[in-house]
Amino acid sequence: MKLGLVGFGEAAFEMSVGLKQEGFEAILAYDVMLNHPVFGTQIRERASQAQVELLEAPGDLLNQVEIVVVAVPADKDYEVSEVLKPHLKKGCIYIDVTASTPNVKQNIWKNIQGEEVLFVDAAMMGPLPIYKHKVPILASGNGTDQFIQLMSQYGMDITKVSINPGEASAVKLIRSIYMKGVVALYYELLEAAHTFNVEDLVISSINETMEGKTFEQTMNRLVTGTAIHARRRSVELGGSIEMLETSNINSAMSKAAREKLEGIAKLNLKAKFNGKQPGHWLEVIRACQQNTATQAN
Repeated sequence: MKLGLVGFGEAAFEMSVGLKQEGFEAILAYDVMLNHPVFGTQIRERASQAQVELLEAPGDLLNQVEIVVVAVPADKDYEVSEVLKPHLKKGCIYIDVTASTPNVKQNIWKNIQGEEVLFVDAAMMGPLPIYKHKVPILASGNGTDQFIQLMSQYGMDITKVSINPGEASAVKLIRSIYMKGVVALYYELLEAAHTFNVEDLVISSINETMEGKTFEQTMNRLVTGTAIHARRRSVELGGSIEMLETSNINSAMSKAAREKLEGIAKLNLKAKFNGKQPGHWLEVIRACQQNTATQAN
């Protein structure tokens, strides 16, 4: 079995190094930047280190492999599928590990499915330099089962989401709302805490609130409580914003949070739940969607 890589940047390189350590023999790669005066040198050095054979054209690659992993910049993803389409062999497994949106992944599948290939939307859920080929992967698409069967024997950690392309990427991108958003919030919080010389007290207080329960329990309490108290909390956050601005601290995250809370308050969920805090966050989200749809009409 031969594995082909389209795009030989960090992700493809780290994956190749790991697979070679597991005994995977034949790995081939094509990168459009192969002959670039600067980046081409790095690609060739990485390929030599990872024992990967470089090819000059995508057709040369796809004629030889049973599995192709596309690891290109997200904004080039669909364009690359157009380039590869004429060279895809029947039964080939096309694995897209880019950070493209679910819509792009679905459109790529529509674009190539006439070639009778199997498609996998693969979302890598960790850092490749640390995990290499063992990075946790969520996978969706009609080629997922075959992908798991063929590659799990080499130590790859693949979890099936569904047969629907785009759903694996949706998990990753939705998760990023929290993971990237909370980091931005941390910066704003810590700058304010340090400015007022109260960082130890602030961190200790938040730690006490958050540490006693699981993430899901804390999330549920905050979401269901906000359904009843959104207006009051948006007003309180206004005081935080005023404090930040008085101290010349960027308050972008707090302003965004206040805007979100004000929007929730306008949905009048307090009346919806008769002033009583609901038991589960799903009740709140469904009520938000229903009220938003009603207001739109």
